[in-house]
Amino acid sequence: MADLSLLSLSIAAIGGYLLGSIPFGLVLTRLAGYGDIRQIGSGNIGATNVLRTGNKLLALATLVLDSGKGAIATLAALWLGGVEAGIAAAAGSMLGHSFPVWLGFKGGKGVATSLGVLLAISWPVGLAACATWLLAAAIFRISSLSALIAVGASPVVGWFLAGPAIAGLCLFIAALVFIRHHENIARLLKGTEPRIGARKKEAA
Repeated sequence: MADLSLLSLSIAAIGGYLLGSIPFGLVLTRLAGYGDIRQIGSGNIGATNVLRTGNKLLALATLVLDSGKGAIATLAALWLGGVEAGIAAAAGSMLGHSFPVWLGFKGGKGVATSLGVLLAISWPVGLAACATWLLAAAIFRISSLSALIAVGASPVVGWFLAGPAIAGLCLFIAALVFIRHHENIARLLKGTEPRIGARKKEAA
């Protein structure tokens, strides 16, 4: 039984990784004729950098798809294997987005995918994270800082709203997002991180 459980969790994690590793930002910008998004702005494959093409609809589509792939992976695993499988798939999808094997393990920063994952694994925690991002963005007008605050608060919110297992997932997500935002954190400390709406060469 233990071996079967481990196998199920492994399958959920691998499935989540493969779905999470689909680089929608790169695929959509190429299909739209903008070339390789990694050669634009910050070089990131996420929605913030896709917006630098000037195509807001394309950026929105990237945001929805990056969130959706994390949510779908998590929901599918939840339905097939329960909460533990859902957590494994959620973690796998985050790793897939951040370190996709198809792109030499150089992927996105995981904000959109993390929101999709949190909404799927525990919608109250996900809504709290979204609300925290919106509030922080309204106050500070810095996208990366808002994301860091939202994921940074999620383990505490997860503990109270969903229990220790979900809080552990939130902690993993927060650690991964902070690691992927190391350049943004350096700019925040220097006071050079661009604000929302500002025209900068470096993406938030």
